Amino acid sequence: MPASVVLGAQWGDEGKGKAIDQLAAESSWAVRFQGGNNAGHTIVLGDTTLKLHQIPSGVTSTSCNLVLGDGMVIDPWVLEEELDRWYNLTKERPEGKRLFISERAAVILPFHKLYDSADKVVGTTGRGIGPAYRDRIERVGIRFVDIPFLIEDSDKIEETVDRMNKQLDSVGVLERIEVISFKSQLRWILERYGDSIKHTGSMIDIALKNGENVLLEGAQGAMLDIDQGTYPFVTSSVTSRANATHGAGIHPGHVTNCFGISKAYTTRVGNGPFPTELPYDEGPGQHMAMVGHEFGTTTGRPRRTGWLDMVSLSDSHRVNGYTGIVLTKLDVLGGLEELNICTKYDLEGKLIDYMPTSCEELALCKPVYETHPGFPALSEQEWIEMAEIAREGKEGFNVLPETALSYVRRIEELSGIPIVSIGVGPDRKASIASLGGPFDVDPEVATF
Repeated sequence: MPASVVLGAQWGDEGKGKAIDQLAAESSWAVRFQGGNNAGHTIVLGDTTLKLHQIPSGVTSTSCNLVLGDGMVIDPWVLEEELDRWYNLTKERPEGKRLFISERAAVILPFHKLYDSADKVVGTTGRGIGPAYRDRIERVGIRFVDIPFLIEDSDKIEETVDRMNKQLDSVGVLERIEVISFKSQLRWILERYGDSIKHTGSMIDIALKNGENVLLEGAQGAMLDIDQGTYPFVTSSVTSRANATHGAGIHPGHVTNCFGISKAYTTRVGNGPFPTELPYDEGPGQHMAMVGHEFGTTTGRPRRTGWLDMVSLSDSHRVNGYTGIVLTKLDVLGGLEELNICTKYDLEGKLIDYMPTSCEELALCKPVYETHPGFPALSEQEWIEMAEIAREGKEGFNVLPETALSYVRRIEELSGIPIVSIGVGPDRKASIASLGGPFDVDPEVATF
């Protein structure tokens, strides 16, 4: 470390929450740097399943401080629901004690969700993320630091409400924003989170200068980056390594590691081209969906499934410079006779090893596969036992079935990135780390 970035290397939903949970026990801070409650991170701790949307996944380690960073757009009402669920589970109220909200973060308001509900093209989550970021770019959005000043400015409030209602009219939304309720909502936010709203960039900077370890937690994935992803079927923020420090309020020189989280296959939620996509209702695509429980943490929508796409992973690496890959859900592929890896695209008869920038061209791309033998299906408990043998016997990846290990090594060869951890089930214990690597830690160290 001291600052490590954890990013989704595909289209999101890769298992970033589990990776953050594993690293949090050795970190003092976990910082979300972009996105909002359109993201969903799931952590499985035995019989307990945590579904987080805005709270950083480091929450599971009670010695880890949590920051909702400068680059985020935050829904205060959804955040309260998350905090209440955490309290019901642990009796801890971390806000203002170890959970802090950047005063620079933008507020998602009811208006943003109403406006987002009009989307019929991109296939957004409808959480108001895009409209909140748009307001920020247009310099009319409300940051947490702005709320006390806005409450005292009646003219500004009326002007803001008028603008919102005109925009709702423009997209055919009939519901209205009322001045009285809007002002009441702002007061509630300030009363509920006043002790948590801080100049968090300075707090993180001081921690790093003191030699503390900081995790910078990304949401969504590289292929959903507003600039580098499959535009326009992307999210509304920069999801890449370049934004990790910027969205946290620190400089990029602090980062020593960048871990890309990638499934052993590929999934995608929402619309947009997906070259390796398989039929959802039959064959390997159905197997991945059912065995992998491929439904979105935030929306519950079925995820589209397909073979591992090394072309997109190569583009993801070009932008983010991964120092290690965390390969998740290898266990899901157990039981398939053959495994395919896409190594190139066929674009109307021309072989290419990059993702076209236009979605029109990407939609024309046909995957070129190399085929590998499959490996047997194992039970969840068998995978956990294998992972425990790997840890206790210091065997690392060598405990894997031979054909599974061959598949993993081929991914390393094609990507040029070392694989530092392999997920073989949803549970915290169901991971196999590279010997001596950054994930070679005892899963019981975490305090929750």
